Amino acid sequence: MAAPDDLRPSPIAGQWYSGNASDLARQVDRYLQAEPAPQLDGDVVALIAPHAGHLYSGPVAGAAFRTVAGQRYDLVAVVAPMHRMAPRPLLTTAHAGYATPLGPVWVSTEAVQALDERLAKDLGYGLAPVARDQEHSLEIELPFLQRALAGDFQLLPVMIRDQDPAVAQAVGQALAETLRGKRALLVASSDLSHFYPAAVAEQMDAEILHEIEALSPGGLYRAEAEGRGYACGLGPIAGVMWAALALGGTSARVLRYGSSGDITGDTSSVVGYGAAVITRPHPAG
Repeated sequence: MAAPDDLRPSPIAGQWYSGNASDLARQVDRYLQAEPAPQLDGDVVALIAPHAGHLYSGPVAGAAFRTVAGQRYDLVAVVAPMHRMAPRPLLTTAHAGYATPLGPVWVSTEAVQALDERLAKDLGYGLAPVARDQEHSLEIELPFLQRALAGDFQLLPVMIRDQDPAVAQAVGQALAETLRGKRALLVASSDLSHFYPAAVAEQMDAEILHEIEALSPGGLYRAEAEGRGYACGLGPIAGVMWAALALGGTSARVLRYGSSGDITGDTSSVVGYGAAVITRPHPAG
């Protein structure tokens, strides 16, 4: 069991984003404030955001996180892929919190335990805790949450190694059961196509973004199986979509698309980035 002050040290601060607190805050704020937040017909249930270094995907990520700027959530579930080999299909942190230059992000042990128990019931296994992991895809979203949200929040961190659709759907249903009735936000962390020419990447990424706007997690898997699209966090996106649907989500909107070529100028081989938001109707009354 993690000690109350046991923080996962950041393996990416100073590389994937600034290791200086004031510089990081200023950079993230610039991404969040680059444009006015869009008018949304409903309450935000979930976000989909990229996870490359902030220099590359920050402008796209900012489009997602500005939709919740100034809002308060008690719990944020960040669902991300595990890019490295891992001993179990589903993982979480073994630490009490994540360290970023902006301060600690504390984990909700209660939510982790509840999700673990529901997954074990449905899948026969739950979340394997890992210490001092090197995965960037979950941590990269935390500074955006720290700067965008008002007040403190607790984190429910989930990393998916097995992106089989049955696993993603079980994660989604278990997340919905865990978050129902709470003031909670879902975040799916994923980049899109990898290392295609920009024109090809845009076509492939449009297929994934179309399925997101259609709120069709099954369509995501069909697009990948047919070679029409790709996302490295397909399981996290689909899982969050299934959770959002179970929590009343009725509408998805793509907010911004870009690629690494927008920053580097090299369009011969790019990584695609997309930002989207899922909403549910405002409560009556």
